[in-house]
This record gives sequence, C-alpha cells and structure tokens, in this order.
Amino acid sequence: MLSAILAFTALAAAFGLILGFAAVRFKVEGDPLVDKIDALLPQTQCGQCTYPGCRPYAEAIAKGEADINQCPPGGEAGIIALADLLGRDPKPLNARHGAVKPKMVAVIDEPLCIGCTLCIQACPVDAILGAAKQMHTVIEQECTGCELCVAPCPVDCIRMAPVQQDIRSWKWQAPLEAAGSHA
Repeated sequence: MLSAILAFTALAAAFGLILGFAAVRFKVEGDPLVDKIDALLPQTQCGQCTYPGCRPYAEAIAKGEADINQCPPGGEAGIIALADLLGRDPKPLNARHGAVKPKMVAVIDEPLCIGCTLCIQACPVDAILGAAKQMHTVIEQECTGCELCVAPCPVDCIRMAPVQQDIRSWKWQAPLEAAGSHA
C-alpha cells in the first residue's frame, strides 16, 4: 500500500514537472497592442463589426485588416479612444455596420415565452436564463444589448429597451463645444 502511494506521488511530481516545463517553454505571448485595443472595445460581442467578437476585431485592427470605425456600440467615444491609442485621425462611424444607439437591454415578455431556448443559444454573454419549455428571463446586469437574441425568437417575445439610468449608471454628460470656438 505504501509503495503504491509513493509511486503515485512520484508519478504526479514527474508529470507536474513536465507540465511546468511545457508551460514555460511553449508559452504563447499575447500581443500587448491587441490587449489595449480589446480593452477599449465595449465587449458586447455583437458581431456588428463583421467579426465574431471584440477580441477578433481588436486583432484585425492591430494587423491593419479592419478600420477603427466599425463598432456601433463603442460609438464616437470608442472611435476617438482607438484613434488616440493608434495615433490615427478619428473618423465617423461606418454606417454599413450600424448606427450609434443608446445602451439597450433585452426584455422578454415572459408570458409569451415558449421556452424554445433559441435566445439562450444566440446570446454571446450568457445573459439569458431558462430551460427548455420553461419561461426565460434576462439578467440585465449581464446583457450587453447586442440584439442577437431578437431575431431567433419564433414568437417575438423579446424587445430591446433603453437601459434605465439610476444612481449607479448615471454619468455627467460631456459638454458640447461650440463649432469653431477653440481657446
């Protein structure tokens, strides 16, 4: 019995050393520029930029394959932040990718929900709870407003509503500059 325990301990230690060596030797370095770009994106994972999520879009921007004005959820502030980071001139949002809208959240009309789970499958951030043939509901704090759950719903029980501002989400509005008046 003692020899079996010692054998397993030695085997576990050997595999631990091998895995530790492999982790150091074959470590994949991330691109720090991609990390910075990704941090500026809104993380809605909506795909409006034509990429499957914010990280792939960030990688495409870093490689020069995508422009900085393809993210409607990021809006003008996102474009300006990306332009500042990359040393480029800001440009208006490319209308081909959508329009800037206020932050939205999915709302399910629960009595109409048939529990098909199509919205759950479509949600890229797992913000919808429910089970097959049971009512579904949205976790508002997790919902990014990507609208990907709306189209698959066969009974049209999902609508997008503006996020209600409360004391936790309220922010000062940026002052508007008068055109042509720079000090």
